[in-house]
Amino acid sequence: MIEIGEDGRTWLLSGPTSSYALRLTDLDELLHLHWGPRITLADAESLATLPGPPYRPFESRLDGREEYPVEGGPRFVRPALSVRTQERRGTEWRFEAYESEDDELRLRFADDGLGVTLHYRMRGDVVERWVTLANEGPSLELLRADSATWTLPERDGWRLSQLHGRWAAESRLARSPLTYGEKVIGSRRGHTGHQHLPWVALDSGASEESGEVYGCALGWSGSWRICVAQLPDARVQISGGAGYDDSGLLRLEPGESFTTPVFAGLWSDGGFGAASRTWHAYQRAYVIPDADQDRPVLFNSWEATHFDISEERQRKLARRAAEMGVELFVVDDGWFGARTSDRAGLGDWTPNPERFPQGLKPLADDVHALGMQFGIWVEPEMVNPDSELYRAHPDWVQFQPGRTRTEFRNQLVLNLARPDVQEYLWEQLDGLLSSAPIDYVKWDFNRCFTDAGWPGEPYPQKLWVEHVEALYGLLDRLRAEHPGVAFESCSGGGGRIDLGIMARTDQVWTSDNTDPLDRLAIQHGFSQIHPARIMAAWVTDSPNAQLNGRISSLRFRFVSAMAGVLGVGGDLADWSESDLVEAREWVDLYKEIRPVVQRGDLYRLRPPEGGLSAVQYVRGDETVVLALLQAQHHGEPVAPLRLRGLDPSAAYECRETGEMYRGAVLLHHGLRTGLRGDFDAAVIRLRRI
Repeated sequence: MIEIGEDGRTWLLSGPTSSYALRLTDLDELLHLHWGPRITLADAESLATLPGPPYRPFESRLDGREEYPVEGGPRFVRPALSVRTQERRGTEWRFEAYESEDDELRLRFADDGLGVTLHYRMRGDVVERWVTLANEGPSLELLRADSATWTLPERDGWRLSQLHGRWAAESRLARSPLTYGEKVIGSRRGHTGHQHLPWVALDSGASEESGEVYGCALGWSGSWRICVAQLPDARVQISGGAGYDDSGLLRLEPGESFTTPVFAGLWSDGGFGAASRTWHAYQRAYVIPDADQDRPVLFNSWEATHFDISEERQRKLARRAAEMGVELFVVDDGWFGARTSDRAGLGDWTPNPERFPQGLKPLADDVHALGMQFGIWVEPEMVNPDSELYRAHPDWVQFQPGRTRTEFRNQLVLNLARPDVQEYLWEQLDGLLSSAPIDYVKWDFNRCFTDAGWPGEPYPQKLWVEHVEALYGLLDRLRAEHPGVAFESCSGGGGRIDLGIMARTDQVWTSDNTDPLDRLAIQHGFSQIHPARIMAAWVTDSPNAQLNGRISSLRFRFVSAMAGVLGVGGDLADWSESDLVEAREWVDLYKEIRPVVQRGDLYRLRPPEGGLSAVQYVRGDETVVLALLQAQHHGEPVAPLRLRGLDPSAAYECRETGEMYRGAVLLHHGLRTGLRGDFDAAVIRLRRI
């Protein structure tokens, strides 16, 4: 709901439990009024009459109060907008008009031919904000164009939550007191990055189940920056957008425009758990394609074969996967070009004639005949120097003239900002998806930008933005032309996970780390912002040969992976018959609980730091608990699990034990779940009766 004051200069957006208000002064200063519990328009107008801060030497009366601070004038905070022309730098805007249409509020400002439109939209209790910059004057340069600046109310002792990590250790949750100055997180790597997810949360004493939490998440899949600043008067502002530094984002010629990505924010008074559930519901309703459809159980051939791919070996794996109950069979890296190692073939997206002499269609048909969907792996934004594509077009990659072309994983980054590269990839991928009945594409991105140059281009740094826009355009075009094909975002694991890529893919690869114990912390952090519906998780071989050599039971591996979109990635040819039988039982159980896990409300009952970790999912009358016991020592007490989100007046039956519960449900870890020793796990199901 959008409400507007009588003078047309106060705006109030309201969701089910929260409101967001702003006010334009007579001097065309756009001030933030309120973000928090739901209020009325009269309340907002009363806030607008409150006196501003007292005068203090060397301080600005606007800092910490403006809705979208620009560079120039009486301001000293980090600007959200920085513009440079041949004559000057900075912005001195004037208000032109507002528009309120459907569920979107638009505030339009102008400055010497530059149009600045601030966009607002309420999705449940999530506020979406973004900016459109349209140039009708002389050429100008956007040095910085953040999507939004968020202003928080005054509180004592703010605490910052963030998700940090590295390859194979992504999404680690860290909480620390916020101190004066700026805390900056982001990526200067050309993609979202393994090091930080573009999300922050702030609280002043919240717990998992109670207290105010403010959260912000950026929808951009390239380089980005979020800055959390505690100002000298203790007020806190959060700015974020595309690009890491202020060296130059884009040049806008007359008639050109740029629309920033969405920077979304929410307020919750139900603790971190309620904030997460609000984020999850928002993404399922407004971001993730076809989120009302459950994702299938998949098998991926990578850990079984690596580059040693043959059509017959894939068929053998497919038969075993089908017997296990798998619904989607995916051929990973190695099916195309001269791809017998990571040294060659990237860029040549046609089946290897020796491995697949008749193309992919015969294998895809066989997989379909087994009752499964068929998928493939691609990495379209990359090229090996040893490839037909690179030999034909060495100028199509990002590079600096006269400098060594840096290789990671023996590959270079294609300059996707070039129209000829875009058209080549469209022809290759459209042809590939038309050549065989392919249902699923795992889209990988296995190296960062390093030599981000574009020789001959007058403004080469634009490739940082235009590469991402071209990626989005290519995915949108492929989805429109091939609506039955699902896409997964992968970047060496969790290197490209954000609201922008999630709007164009059906699931994301959370991490290359498939160790079931390591995954508990990764999945715990991931759940702070993103839902289980999009979180791919695999069961792989034990010992874990990829990373740590840890031995774990099939039971522990399955229950750990059942917290998201279940997949299997081990070498099924080496699994024993008893393992295959047990795996089939776990897959069957997952299919029963899948609607609750993928589309239910998530409650984090016990974090993974202790001996017992547990998550709960609630959907309608069904409840599922996944409990994993890392270690149990004789005589060491472990507190029972108190379930959440249930009707205290209703009765519930535990399907595993047949016991009846009423009111607050307590499950003791040993008596109720059957957990007995180190690395044990259990699935508990309750139904309201």
